[in-house]
Amino acid sequence: MPQASAALIVTDLQNSFMPGGSLAVPAGDEIVPIINTLAKRFANVILTQDWHPADHRSFASSHPGKKPFDTVVLEYGNQILWPDHCVQGSEGARLHPGLEVAHAQLVLRKGYHKNVDSYSAFIEGDRTTRTGLASYLRERGIDTVYLCGLATDFCVAWSALDARKLGFAATVIEDACRAIDTQGSLAAAWESMERAGVGRIRSADLA
Repeated sequence: MPQASAALIVTDLQNSFMPGGSLAVPAGDEIVPIINTLAKRFANVILTQDWHPADHRSFASSHPGKKPFDTVVLEYGNQILWPDHCVQGSEGARLHPGLEVAHAQLVLRKGYHKNVDSYSAFIEGDRTTRTGLASYLRERGIDTVYLCGLATDFCVAWSALDARKLGFAATVIEDACRAIDTQGSLAAAWESMERAGVGRIRSADLA
């Protein structure tokens, strides 16, 4: 069992990212039972949700003439444009109905600022605005995070990298994640995480 100073961060297990969703991650639903089992080993569990307004600036629909997966330059840098997804209060924004983590203590919503995307559970896309998660963890004496969910190469990776930047030990549970993998993003994410000292394990390693 992980120590009391560790937390599991379950990233964006939402309907928009599941097969049939507007931004489906291939085989995203396969990790739900893995995470249900995994979460039982942790006393501390945090869930995250993408929570976008309908006119969010990361949506291709907010940029006339652009299509999903195009890239534009915004004030804070390059932004991949996404299909509309995880709109506040929508069915797509709901957590997967098969997720059974009733003992989770915190649901952290991110991406609700209209003009800034937020892959990371710690710092938004402008790399300045904090979500408050780091302070929450420190207040509770948590210094180690394990990450799982969707997608490996975006929200999971950015959260893991920011966790390291903010002084937490961070490990990604590889078989409890799935990736979008656009334009080589998965390989690049693993490379960045390795350089930052993010651990890489499988769920069986925590048995």
